[in-house]
Amino acid sequence: MATMRSVVLKAPIDGLPQPDDFVIVERAIPALEDQQFLIEHRIASVDPGVRSRLHATGASYAPPIPPGGTMDGFMVGLVTESRNDRFPVGTWVTGSGGWTTHSIGNGRGYVMPIADNGLPRTLWLGVLGIPGMTSWFGMKRVGEFREGAHVLISSAAGVVGATAGQLAKDWGAASVTGIAGGKEKCDWLVEACGFDAAIDYKAEGDLGAAIAAACPKGVDIFFDNVGNAMIDTVLPLMRLHGRIVMSGQVADYNVPQGERTGITNTGEMIAKRLTMRGILVFDDIPHFAEAQAAMGQMIRDGKLIYREELYDGLEAMPEAFCGLFTGASFGRRLVRLGDIG
Repeated sequence: MATMRSVVLKAPIDGLPQPDDFVIVERAIPALEDQQFLIEHRIASVDPGVRSRLHATGASYAPPIPPGGTMDGFMVGLVTESRNDRFPVGTWVTGSGGWTTHSIGNGRGYVMPIADNGLPRTLWLGVLGIPGMTSWFGMKRVGEFREGAHVLISSAAGVVGATAGQLAKDWGAASVTGIAGGKEKCDWLVEACGFDAAIDYKAEGDLGAAIAAACPKGVDIFFDNVGNAMIDTVLPLMRLHGRIVMSGQVADYNVPQGERTGITNTGEMIAKRLTMRGILVFDDIPHFAEAQAAMGQMIRDGKLIYREELYDGLEAMPEAFCGLFTGASFGRRLVRLGDIG
């Protein structure tokens, strides 16, 4: 009987996750039912947002992962067996799949064929995948981007932040400023990605003052990937009718819900008529193809830069995931599980 290997959660996690919070198990691959197809995963992602699901309670848009449950994530894989005419054998697909060597799909949910567009298949887990779509629709739909906007982005050296900033520049932002940790990341944002300025939060004693100095005209769109304390710092610097895009909470994921920093500068919301709104990019799936085509062309034209960090083997997934919360990552973290062509 054919088997699959999966990384599962041992128990709910408090504080920073550690590699030994996870274990690899082997399971039989069940026989396919009508309309199902078997995907052999070739590359998989580790995603910081999954951290919110590793508490026993407090998950947001998706339920907690139970002990013994397969860790969630995205994949690019090859259909190797099929009882679904829309997904024949030999089809490359991307979608949800988890930290596992194989998964079974039925065509529902987030799973889609990917065409050979001449770009690396890894990009379907980065700038052409959920992170890049979060950047595009977070900036365009939630941030209501308009030409001439002054844009600020936190965790800007991550794939979501770096992509959002480059999109804003391409669309005609008056200024794009990033916040990141460390000189190397800040230099990359300015020199490679074309940001107007980048602030090393690790080197600043007064982050609010540093942001004010870098954004003397204030902020029209704040694209936040960090969490409550960062939003509270930026609120006084927002311009009239500014928009705050809540994309992620990497600084809050490892803090129990009742112990997280609150947002106190809420008076700014009234005085400046601000909008603060979260993005769940699965709402935008019907429009992914248009955004992916445009971003693919930007990559070919050299207008959209990206970084990747590649690990090898299913055993590397816990280490790759845990490093997302220590500041060690610099680029989209992916794990190769097989040949991706």
